[in-house]
Amino acid sequence: MTASASPLPVLPDERLAAGAARLTTRHTGRFGPETVQRLLVDSYACLAAVARVRTHLVVLAERLTAERLDVLAHSESAVGERPVRVLFVCSRGAGRSQSAAALLARRADERMAVSCAGTTPAAEVEPGVVVSWQKRERDEIGTHITGLPDTLPASP
Repeated sequence: MTASASPLPVLPDERLAAGAARLTTRHTGRFGPETVQRLLVDSYACLAAVARVRTHLVVLAERLTAERLDVLAHSESAVGERPVRVLFVCSRGAGRSQSAAALLARRADERMAVSCAGTTPAAEVEPGVVVSWQKRERDEIGTHITGLPDTLPASP
């Protein structure tokens, strides 16, 4: 009896397959297509479980997967070869962490990899925060809510 590779997970949307292909190309030499697809399916399932609006679920799942792959790649690279990684975490992830991350990312350029998350993510960004962003013309601030993963790679 010969061992065979486990089958790739079934992607719930053909657009996810295109996203998996993009992410696999982006991470060629780091992660295989199986790893990328499994992580994408997991990201999609996590977001779908709490989504109130499903319109942009596929795009958000691809973004979340890209960030998760970047974190994994970052944790596996040598300390001197990678930028500093900063994670802003707030309890709800409904504005403060996004604002802080966007402001630091804007100033840090490529010297830092900046992310944000909420320990118990809110369903939407707080309206007052959105108004504040609009007044300051901070359109580079993402308005999607990201939960804090159960596991994060430990820093060396």
